[in-house]
Amino acid sequence: MDETTDATLLPRAGLSAWLFLAGVAIVVVCGLFPALRSVGPTNHRVVVSMPMTIAIVMFSIAAAISLLSRAPVEQIVKTKTCQAGLTAVIGILGLAWMGDTFIDAHQSEIIGGLSRMAEAYPALFSVGLFITSMLLYSQAATTQTLMPLGLTLSIAPASLAAMFPSVNGYFFIPTYGTLIAAINFDRSGTTRIGRYVLNHSFMLPGVISTIVAVTTGLLIAKVFF
Repeated sequence: MDETTDATLLPRAGLSAWLFLAGVAIVVVCGLFPALRSVGPTNHRVVVSMPMTIAIVMFSIAAAISLLSRAPVEQIVKTKTCQAGLTAVIGILGLAWMGDTFIDAHQSEIIGGLSRMAEAYPALFSVGLFITSMLLYSQAATTQTLMPLGLTLSIAPASLAAMFPSVNGYFFIPTYGTLIAAINFDRSGTTRIGRYVLNHSFMLPGVISTIVAVTTGLLIAKVFF
């Protein structure tokens, strides 16, 4: 189980891989067919949300892998994958909760400021999307919170669609789960958080790709819509 050495795969490793793929397939199927997520009596059916479905399925698959592949459970928590995952969970729960609380407590000030800014310079609405996504750590929550505001400000739907890449700003602060995992997984040391925190390996690629995507989208919206 030492991830720093090239060890021979343990018996039933293939079985664990197939079980994991089966779990992924079940999640995809449940997403495509919401009826599979319906529970309760016929006259009062409730559809389980996809985040909850993913948690149920993957925890069940993890239990099945532990039982059927006879993996040394005591070694699991010592792996880089598990350590990175636990660190990411703590980071996401703490910061996402903090950001959501901040947005809820100051919603009128934030919405009012964004409204005035977008009224004067509509293209800067994308900056508001980016900053909000940094705090909420969720594209869906950012879209649900601010996109209706964009419509009330009479920003063209095509322009709002062009600004949509701005809701991916959660890479800016290097505490998102996938960023932490990537840094922990990289054995070469080239993926890292710099001395000043905001000069991490994902900063420049993320900012450039967001600017290029939004700019290109706005140009397309202006020319064709």
